[in-house]
Amino acid sequence: QVRLVESGGGLVQAGGSLTLSCGASGITFSMYDMAWYRQAPGKQRELVTGITSGSNTNYADSVKGRFTISRDNAKETVYLQMNSLKSEDTAVYYCNARYEGNWGRVYDYWGQGTQVTVSS
Repeated sequence: QVRLVESGGGLVQAGGSLTLSCGASGITFSMYDMAWYRQAPGKQRELVTGITSGSNTNYADSVKGRFTISRDNAKETVYLQMNSLKSEDTAVYYCNARYEGNWGRVYDYWGQGTQVTVSS
């Protein structure tokens, strides 16, 4: 019964801003590393940004300085603040939760995605 549900996608003009949210249930949220991926038509899914259970962050070079990832463990939610949006940011954005346990056990969950469209 693990569920990740993204929200906040939509249409925005180039140069504008948008905030995505991902609410989680069925996991011990504070133990998981969280990430945002995106996939444009005809392209591979790519890692946009991640935040560990210890709140360390990393960003793809293409979004560094424009996007910010954050998490609220009390609300079991991860956020993606997107500023200075470009047409190249148009994609379906996916939320990911991952935990690596003992004996090679990996717990990996995905949301259904939310569409972000940046118009020129």
